[in-house]
Parts: sequence; structure tokens; C-alpha cells
Amino acid sequence: MAYPTVSAPYGLKPVNLIGGQVFAGQTRMMEIASGYATDIFYGDLVKRVAAGTIEKDVGTTTATPAGIFLGVQFTNGSTGQVQQQQFYPASQAIKSGTKIFAFVADDPDTLFQVAVVSSGTTISGVGITAIGNNATLVQNAGSTTTGNSAVAILDSTGTSGTLPIRIIDVVRDTETTANNFPEVIVKINATMHQYNNATGV
Repeated sequence: MAYPTVSAPYGLKPVNLIGGQVFAGQTRMMEIASGYATDIFYGDLVKRVAAGTIEKDVGTTTATPAGIFLGVQFTNGSTGQVQQQQFYPASQAIKSGTKIFAFVADDPDTLFQVAVVSSGTTISGVGITAIGNNATLVQNAGSTTTGNSAVAILDSTGTSGTLPIRIIDVVRDTETTANNFPEVIVKINATMHQYNNATGV
């Protein structure tokens, strides 16, 4: 059976950990400030801020993420019901006295699958020479219909130590033409991840 065509970016999807360890869905619950006015989608990068909460990390050539957003839980201000959903809607109203918590894949050793674009949401690809290179993030708007991110990486890779993403491998089954792979396996560069960065928030 042929591998499905990669038609659009979908954010960063955890697949396993360095060394072949299994990603078993481990997440950390991190608070989002009440009234935070930016959508956060499944597969977006998030970072800790000085208030002790998290926000979407919108960096491209640099970023300081604490991990990848994998959903949210809050008590709806209108219904009083606890909701768990795929994305955090900007300025979500919550019940007085309650908090908003995101589920974040925060292990610095986590590996992620991500789509490669030439710009925006236009799917492109890289060759195997991109393995070991660093990459720029492309911050596309996510979907309020699916709740999924549309973050991707740029097909122009390099060795600059300031870029936030390291390409670990290509997804071999996605090869579209000789040596062109529209999906890759990546990790957050060690010095960019907030748990490894010596600079505090």
C-alpha cells in the first residue's frame, strides 16, 4: 500500500525518543493564563514565560520552546463543564476560580515528524544530505476545524547553530521523486529547548 500523499503541514507530531525509546504519550500539564488571546493548536510549539504559564512560541529562525502542545483542558465559563479538546481557542472564557491546563510533550529527547515546505503551506522536500542539518520553522495558522497545527520546516536547511530544529532522519516512505522527502524526523535543538538552555525565563 502506497504511503499517503503529504498534502499539507500538520505541526510537530511526536513519534519516539532518541535511541529508539518509545513515546508512550507522556505529557506535562502546563497552565495557560486565563484570557490568553492566541490560538494554540495540536502540534504547535509552546514556551514558558515569566508568569509561570505557557504561550505559543512563534519563533522561526530562533525559538525557545519547552515542548509541543498536545491538547487542553478547562472548565467552560458558559456550561460549567470540563472540556478536553485538540486546541486552545484564543481568549477562551472559563469558570471563575478554575484554570486552563495544556498537555505538553516536554521531554527534550522527543523526536517529531514534520512536513517540509518551500514557503507557507506549499509542500516541498529535502534530500538525505539534509540529515544532520538545522532548519527554520514556518509558522502557519492552524485549523479551528480540526484543531491541528500547520507548523512546518523550511526546505532550505543549514548548519547555523542558532536554528531551532535539528533534522535526525527523513521519512523514507514519503519519497516522491528520487531523493526528495516531504516529511522528516526532527528534534528541538538542545540549546534551544528551555530545559537545556542555561538562561532562565
